[in-house]
Amino acid sequence: MFSSAQLEQVDHEKLAVIETGSGDRTHRTTIWAVVDDGEVFVRSVRGARGRWYQRVLADPSVRLHVGNESLKANAVLSNDPESIERVSEALRRKYRKGSSLDSMLRPEVLPTTLRLEPTD
Repeated sequence: MFSSAQLEQVDHEKLAVIETGSGDRTHRTTIWAVVDDGEVFVRSVRGARGRWYQRVLADPSVRLHVGNESLKANAVLSNDPESIERVSEALRRKYRKGSSLDSMLRPEVLPTTLRLEPTD
């Protein structure tokens, strides 16, 4: 489980960077991350076409950088209706209304909802 300080950092920071692997290389992409009920979630704004999302499907081991925290995790597909709605509500709470938020709530991106489970 992520510590309360780590969860608070994710909840506080508007932007996060997800680090994904591809062979011997790592890639960093700026994304949004939210916390709901003590769990960290991310979603691909580009849906299944998102390159970082495709890399996560190939290798779910990721690192999420938020503020001064670097969280090592495994990304788990969480595209069941309950998780999708939880994450959509968390996004609405955290981010200002507008086209950016609307992009994260489009039907075609909802299935890319991922929960990050901490690893050591």
